[in-house]
Amino acid sequence: MVKHKTTKAVLYTESHSLSPPLSSPSAPCSLLEQQQLIPHCMAIGKATVGKALPMKPAKDKDCCIGCHVSGSVGGGRGGSSTSPSPPLSPPRRRGRLLRQRSSFSAGGILLRRPVRYLVLPLLYFSGLLMCVGPFSSLVGLFSTPPGSVYRSHLIFENLWPDIVSDNSSSVQLQSLWTYKRRLKEQKPCINTTGGRRFLFDGGATEPSGYLVVEANGGLNQQRSAICNAVALAGLLNAVLVIPRFEFNGVWKDPSEFGDIYDEDHFISTLEANVKVVRMLPEELMERYNFSITNIPNLRVQAWATTNYYLREVYPILKEQGVIRIAPFANRLSMSVPPRIQFLRCLANYKALTFSPTISAFANKLLDRMIEKSSSTGGKYVSVHLRFEEDMVAFSCCEYDGGRAEKAELDLMREKGWGRKFKRKDRPIYAGLNRIDGKCPLTPLEVGMMLRGMGFDNNTSIYLASGKLYHAERYLAPLKKMFPFIYTKESLATPEELAPFMAYSSRLAALDYTVCLFSEVFVTTQGGNFPHFLMGHRRFIYGGHSKTIKPDKQKLVLLLQDVGISWRDFKLQMGAMLLENNRKGMIIPRVKKFNRKTSIYTFPLPECGCLQQSNNSTALEVPRSSSAPYPNLLTSR
Repeated sequence: MVKHKTTKAVLYTESHSLSPPLSSPSAPCSLLEQQQLIPHCMAIGKATVGKALPMKPAKDKDCCIGCHVSGSVGGGRGGSSTSPSPPLSPPRRRGRLLRQRSSFSAGGILLRRPVRYLVLPLLYFSGLLMCVGPFSSLVGLFSTPPGSVYRSHLIFENLWPDIVSDNSSSVQLQSLWTYKRRLKEQKPCINTTGGRRFLFDGGATEPSGYLVVEANGGLNQQRSAICNAVALAGLLNAVLVIPRFEFNGVWKDPSEFGDIYDEDHFISTLEANVKVVRMLPEELMERYNFSITNIPNLRVQAWATTNYYLREVYPILKEQGVIRIAPFANRLSMSVPPRIQFLRCLANYKALTFSPTISAFANKLLDRMIEKSSSTGGKYVSVHLRFEEDMVAFSCCEYDGGRAEKAELDLMREKGWGRKFKRKDRPIYAGLNRIDGKCPLTPLEVGMMLRGMGFDNNTSIYLASGKLYHAERYLAPLKKMFPFIYTKESLATPEELAPFMAYSSRLAALDYTVCLFSEVFVTTQGGNFPHFLMGHRRFIYGGHSKTIKPDKQKLVLLLQDVGISWRDFKLQMGAMLLENNRKGMIIPRVKKFNRKTSIYTFPLPECGCLQQSNNSTALEVPRSSSAPYPNLLTSR
């Protein structure tokens, strides 16, 4: 306590020699009064060297000066002395003390109430922003966020005895989907028999020109572009040229439209609504030196509105007689007039059927899968397993392969995407990707999820996938849980598959067909394939997608808890299955011209009128009598 008082006294006497304290509300003492008090202070100082004294008020006055004797007041430092004290305020220290006084004054200003509420929060948040990066990195050295580490293989080893001995009742595929929705009575389809007419140009019936589009991406991204092109042709009153397929460096499939889809069926189904031709007239081709690529390409913004096309594109079409838009994926908004939306439905669910070659072989695979599932009444589960080599590499996730796996995947990324994943502004955080549910599920995780939901080891499973990453090692646990696993490779002979092997889109069409008619479809990663398939299943199964889309953010947390019991895991998976049952029947609320969801994933209510149509465009596939599935793949 003495030290504290000494410091205060020193500051006072050095900064304010012979002047009143700042706290004194009264006027300064006169010079005579100050001189009378100085001997008194010095006398006290001789007797109390090194001690601090309180401010002594002047006699009968409201003024005071500070009296202090430090170790220097007596000629020594820290010891007693009888020599007189030096001057109270050495001039050489004046500047330093004035700076101290200024800093204290500034601090006082900051602490004043009006300013304090503004400045202090700013100082706090600026310090937080400066420290949060280094601090979070430091924390990451000592702890890992829940769900960020792959431990599924360890949990499987712990729970396997319980999985094998689980004798509880299993789910029945025939009665799995319990949620029902009473669908409203559908109105007749819009303009299904009338001739083509243009709604935005005074009812003109003559075509405004030709529309050429290039569909890019894989099978279902191309399908999206085709359906959008049909809708746009109806909007612009244009003649649609059979869409061209852009060669993709990832898919590496040179197939054209007629190699995958039935051209004749496509043209005839749309005839009453949109005119489709195989090629441009010769006079137009001559104008562009008989090369489609010489036609000027219009760069259209993504998800362009109908007003944009009518305002910006339609005048060019009328003037030139032909327009080309490439690429054409996602170039038309989901919110369009009802008649234009209907054209999307008509193209997707009626006009687009696979080519006779693909359909015939797909039907064989479907019949064989039904026969393999005889113990469950011909019903089976299909799984879209996105654990292919390129998908695992692209996801930037880590599994249980250690440094060797990391080096291997780094090499795949560099080979496939160059230095895209080595940019300093795009760091890779594998743990965060897993927490966010962005990592492809391993076959082991899919198997544990399905066993936890109640599917027993008698369930037949069809795997739709490409070349799996380390297939033998990662498929082993899944086959242990589900012995009856089939793929297109196991259902067909090498000779039967040979014509399809060099074409990824044609192979995807085979998987699409078998998955479409499964009793349960399991999607493990996003993409166009599951989105289109879920919508197609809603269309043919009365609005229910009959799909399991796992909550991967929840699943990774459960699969990191090494101490979890099989009973607790089953409870969580049962709840997840019920939630998928409920969500499978969801029909989004669609206001006129204001659709926020994809019509390819949620086709109702706009496409509902086509479910009840029984005209010549209805599609059917011959199959075993034990499989009472509707068929939408080949024309009669």
